[in-house]
Amino acid sequence: MTRQSLRRRVIAALFTTSLIAGVLGAATPATAAPSGGPHRPLTCGGQGVDATAKIRYRTEILIPAPLRTIWNLQTDVADWPAWQTAVATSERLDSGRFRAGSQFRWTTPVLETPTTPATTLVITSTVQQLRHEQCIRWTGPAVGDGLSIDKGVHVWNFTQTRRGVLVRTEETWNGAQVEADVPNSTAYLAAGLEAWLTELKTTAETDACRV
Repeated sequence: MTRQSLRRRVIAALFTTSLIAGVLGAATPATAAPSGGPHRPLTCGGQGVDATAKIRYRTEILIPAPLRTIWNLQTDVADWPAWQTAVATSERLDSGRFRAGSQFRWTTPVLETPTTPATTLVITSTVQQLRHEQCIRWTGPAVGDGLSIDKGVHVWNFTQTRRGVLVRTEETWNGAQVEADVPNSTAYLAAGLEAWLTELKTTAETDACRV
């Protein structure tokens, strides 16, 4: 294992350990502001996140890189571990182009905490709607020993602007365990999405400079 791979796995484990600890009440996370305001929910193909979910977060980032580069990074799910520190493994469960109906399974290692054993969080996602280089909506559960999210709904929008690509994302969680502590669950959902966008931006800009 290379030094970079080892560092990626350690960071991922630390990140998800704090996530699990916060959700289960073993630690108090830093405050994260939940999404709100007058924004209309993000949609893809007319469908959005779960309007009844207690846990939700929305954020966005402007990336000065080609839309094609950003789209390819986001939809090549099998390559996520190469640039997302919180993703240990990821695989397509079908073949061909990434499309509505595509499924993929990705994992995140979780270290032992005072309330949970060392385990792996397994997320199985199904693409429900997709419009090429415009939007994606996927759903699915996340299951690990000591943590479960019964259903996550995740929407992504990509909009070309004069200054770059505006990437917007919104996600909701449902499940008795995460709903037992909505503020902490929301805070860690926020942290995960902000980190995802930051790494997407960094990787897309780096790839664009190589062209």
